[in-house]
Amino acid sequence: MDGLSVLPLPISKMHQTAAPSVRLNSLLGLVFVLHVLLGAALGLSVDEAHYALYAAHPALSYFDHPPLVGWLQWPLVALDAPTAVLRLLPGLLWLGTVLLVHRLAVQLEAPGRSPEQAGFWAVAALLLAPLLHILGIGLLPDTLLMFWSAALMLQTLRMMQSGQLQKPGQWLLLGALLGLAGLSKYTAVFTAAAVALCLLSAHGLRLLRQPGLWLATVLALLLVSPVAIWNAQSHWVSFAYQARHGAGSGWQGFHFARFLLVQVLAFGPLLCWGFAGARTVTSQGRVLLAFFVIPFAVLAFLSGGGSSLPHWTAPAWVVLAPFAGLALARSWAAGRRRTIGILVLLQALACLVLPAVMLSAGMPFLAGKAASAASSDAPNPFADLHGWDAAGQRAKALAAAHGLDAVAVQNWTLASRIGWYARPLKVHVLEDRFDQFDLWAGKLPVGGSALLVDWSQLPYETPLGAHGFARCTWLEQQAVQRLGYAVSRFDFYACSGWSGAPQPQLRSTPSQSAPVPAQPLVTP
Repeated sequence: MDGLSVLPLPISKMHQTAAPSVRLNSLLGLVFVLHVLLGAALGLSVDEAHYALYAAHPALSYFDHPPLVGWLQWPLVALDAPTAVLRLLPGLLWLGTVLLVHRLAVQLEAPGRSPEQAGFWAVAALLLAPLLHILGIGLLPDTLLMFWSAALMLQTLRMMQSGQLQKPGQWLLLGALLGLAGLSKYTAVFTAAAVALCLLSAHGLRLLRQPGLWLATVLALLLVSPVAIWNAQSHWVSFAYQARHGAGSGWQGFHFARFLLVQVLAFGPLLCWGFAGARTVTSQGRVLLAFFVIPFAVLAFLSGGGSSLPHWTAPAWVVLAPFAGLALARSWAAGRRRTIGILVLLQALACLVLPAVMLSAGMPFLAGKAASAASSDAPNPFADLHGWDAAGQRAKALAAAHGLDAVAVQNWTLASRIGWYARPLKVHVLEDRFDQFDLWAGKLPVGGSALLVDWSQLPYETPLGAHGFARCTWLEQQAVQRLGYAVSRFDFYACSGWSGAPQPQLRSTPSQSAPVPAQPLVTP
């Protein structure tokens, strides 16, 4: 099948006005600066700190993700760059992703229409998606995969044209992009499937006779080979973990419905115009929807088992944005401006409110109390972003003062922030599970000692006795406040005589402060 007859335009005649306007570039520059400022004001999230620790422990791959998210940060981490500088990486990736989406919308627009308007609305749909701004501030594997997915979609569109299959450089670029996507996240396999489907649709089975196809395949496999080598050396723990993680528990329709609702709220209704936009292109161009449909359908199905997180679909929504730009431009030109205007205002408000509550930790609305020990126990999803840097520094000082060479926490989600801010102290996770921290520090040996850190937003009983330490001495408490309100607190204990048989117990009365004993806590 000849790609010239089925795509909107042959590659040689595609719109040349692909660059965003000066006004749009200025808007993107402003948003980028706001991302930088917000990133400098907030501490690392649990996932960000975990991937920053990848860079502090260079390896071919890691327990829960491929290595590129760590490799990219390694030079900056080696130079001990501050958080604000680390967060320039996701900011630049976000900016590059938006520019790629703009170019895709321009090239997909039909002849005789306004490609500039399609590009503008595609970018607007991304700028008004609240969750995408989070991924533009914090470097996650999804931040990387957003960029590679948009780049792969653009390269696939180019290679669907007649005459491109005979160009080795195009195949090499495709193979490099696939390999880099595979080094970013395992779900890149869904993007690779979309690439294959689109190229087969455009060129048929003659595609398999192209030497460039196998050249690209070999290059992609070479690039992702570190992941396979590391897993082969580590008893395939990463693949086994991902298989269990993806399976989840029993499938429930409620989980699936909740997932869909959260998706619309997190990414905004404007991107949903992409389904209408797909109807404005040719049937062959419509095949590019596979870049959205394949990963989104799989992750939506997995959500029924409770194993899918909202940001996992971000790369899929990004590649739907060019189609959304086509439909929004037509709707706006057709006079349907009231509905679009209302949605623009609502989504813009959400995009402004989200960073505001992140900065303030939701105060005073989530607590409404003056700073006190009790108010710091109120559940607060934004408390996660505050206080860990000071807690990590205090942990280092207390560990040195008490002759301890390790920190202990009772839940793996607490380990990454303490591990990052208290580095180079080892971090032991006191629960019966295997994760990346076991590969880095191992289990705390029987009879061992550590500085135990407890956090009021996820408080645990002090581990003593047959499933804990023989002795724990409470050292001090460190409060975290925002705008004069208590957000959370950290309690530090010097513990010794580890039993080696953990059974962490969440505190049954989280509203009460952790005990402050006059004498050390010991095994009964």
